[in-house]
Amino acid sequence: MKELERDLGLPSVLAISIGAMIGSGIFILPALALETAGPAVILAYALSGVLVVPAALSKSEMATAMPEAGGTYIYIERGMGPLLGTIAGVGTWFSLTFKGALALVGGVPYLLLYLDLPMKLVALALASVLILINLLGAKQTGRLQVVIVVVMLAALGWFAAFSAPSVQSANYANFFDDGIGGILAATGLVFVSYAGVTKVASVAEEVENPGRNIPLGILGSLVFTTILYVVIVAVLVGVTDPGSVAGSLTPVAVAAKETLGRVGEIVVVIAAMLALVSTANAGILSSSRYPFAMSRDQLAPPTFSSVSDRFGTPVPAITLTGAVLLVLIAVVPLQNIAKLASAFQILVFALINVAVIAFREGEGAYDPEFRSPLYPWVQVFGAVSGLVLLTQMGRDAFLGAVLITVGSVAWYAYYARSRVDREGAATDAVRRRVGQEALTETESAVNETPREVLVSLTKGLDADRERSLVAIAADLVRADDGRVVVTRFEEVPDQVPLTDEVTVQSAADRSFESRMDDLSTDLDVAIEADEIVSHDTKHAVVNVAAERGVDAIVAEHEPLRLRSRLLGDPVDWIVRHAPCDVVLVDNLGYDDPERVGLVGDRGPFPPLAVTVAESIAGENRGAVSLWQPTDRDGTEQYERTIADYQTELSELLSVPVNPEPIAADALQSASPDVVIRRGTDDTLASQVLDDSPTVPHPGCTTISVYPHESHRPRFLRRLLERLTF
Repeated sequence: MKELERDLGLPSVLAISIGAMIGSGIFILPALALETAGPAVILAYALSGVLVVPAALSKSEMATAMPEAGGTYIYIERGMGPLLGTIAGVGTWFSLTFKGALALVGGVPYLLLYLDLPMKLVALALASVLILINLLGAKQTGRLQVVIVVVMLAALGWFAAFSAPSVQSANYANFFDDGIGGILAATGLVFVSYAGVTKVASVAEEVENPGRNIPLGILGSLVFTTILYVVIVAVLVGVTDPGSVAGSLTPVAVAAKETLGRVGEIVVVIAAMLALVSTANAGILSSSRYPFAMSRDQLAPPTFSSVSDRFGTPVPAITLTGAVLLVLIAVVPLQNIAKLASAFQILVFALINVAVIAFREGEGAYDPEFRSPLYPWVQVFGAVSGLVLLTQMGRDAFLGAVLITVGSVAWYAYYARSRVDREGAATDAVRRRVGQEALTETESAVNETPREVLVSLTKGLDADRERSLVAIAADLVRADDGRVVVTRFEEVPDQVPLTDEVTVQSAADRSFESRMDDLSTDLDVAIEADEIVSHDTKHAVVNVAAERGVDAIVAEHEPLRLRSRLLGDPVDWIVRHAPCDVVLVDNLGYDDPERVGLVGDRGPFPPLAVTVAESIAGENRGAVSLWQPTDRDGTEQYERTIADYQTELSELLSVPVNPEPIAADALQSASPDVVIRRGTDDTLASQVLDDSPTVPHPGCTTISVYPHESHRPRFLRRLLERLTF
């Protein structure tokens, strides 16, 4: 495979970045921003430059980590996955296309100062020529770009230097009349002026000493361009009568004519046309590569990645971009084009900042030569300030960004999701963080075994089933010399008073207590027997648990009867109102279980389930099998994270642990002695977030655990588990 020669030094990097920025930002936008912020437009340009710094630092870091990758879309897609990659790709494509349209719609008036032609028609004609040039494969040469940059800088420098003596301080009066809202709105409007600051990342593979030259080039060009913008705009405001330039289609030419006469106007017009045609051509060239790149990644139809055999260019991608460009020029007003171009760029720069956090927190091979200072605060500031700026740009810009985001999500869900099998560093970073939180909670739970457990007997059981429930409770408390409280609950009709005749101890009660004494000796654990008569068993169970301060309730899982279906499952009521953990048993016998299966649901095992599994396996000299479903096609990254989680979980436990991926329908053939799993209730959150596979009955006792609400993961944690696992 051929490699590109690294022959671009710092001067070339500076020229590329400066050339990518100088254009519509100075020749068109000052007049539009003046209408919004008045003389404070000077501050808006300075503030916009400052707000670009986080994205510039983030892009510099990622470019030195992946100097071969090239584009914003690639960085975000790798860092945050194909969904946000789709948003970034579509957003960047629209931003660059709008920027190209802005350059043409805003540049043509400079040309028409000397030609009497319809503006829209000339802009459409120029756009058509540039689209044809891109289709035929003609490229901008580096030398031409350097010439254009030199001419622009010379013209602008001459304008600023020779116009400065004509500045009138009175033109800066009422500087803050439009308030902070006007300044922020203008800041958002001119934000697109700095969009090209990170363009050098697309040629990062050709930059020598990228760890030094890329960040210096990006940040150096940003500082230079910000100062240049502020100086030019300050002079422009200072040499023109208040309000005379606001709304003008050729603001710099107007100002140059005021101070430098006809010659100054001609020089500015030449520089403006060179810059704006160059910007438009670069916009078509670069924006058309986004559908091309997304198509290669299967996020867009394959036709957009096809390359013409005759011209060697991605004709479908260029044609689509050109069609959108022509529609924008023909239909959308200039100010709306500028606002939407900035809005999409702000959205993409916010994602760039988040992508760096994703790479840093992920476990992938990410080793940049340059690291952004003040991480992660710079990135957080960049992302948050970008979103705040979006809200200050007016309804059209904000709705445009929202529409692009929603449309991209819909496109991903409808078209791309079934075609891609990738995930970003952010997904894995969040997954690992969620896993670590679960491990921390599990370690705490393992070290706090229950001291007292209530076994709730709410119906007549034969001796074996009764013994099974008590034996399970005994295994839970024995290691800590705890106590088992076994209580028989009897429910009488409401019209029957709870008199001494009803509550007197019967022969069955005495037999029950005798059995519990025998079990206490047999199971080597303290057992206290009791009988409770009440009008409402479920309330009685919860009340006894609260009065005794038990750590858990163990009960049989009752099948739903007609009354339960009509009035609600009493077990669900107990789970929601119990002051402690609840362990429900689908009781098929319990005889020294050695093979304990802990069934997962594509996420971390619940700490209570792990604790119960370890206690049962430890007391019966058995082992725990970690059964994770195999019906998900996970990425290699996903499989590594699951394996790491299971390894760390195994190290926490004092019993042998065997990770065993297993299909749900193969659970019974695994011949477990007892299965333990997360319980599900009828709450809306549980129904929405539960992604447990449908598991046929394993043919043995199944224990479902319901941690007390104080021990349950919050909605956000469960949502993150659902999304990342």
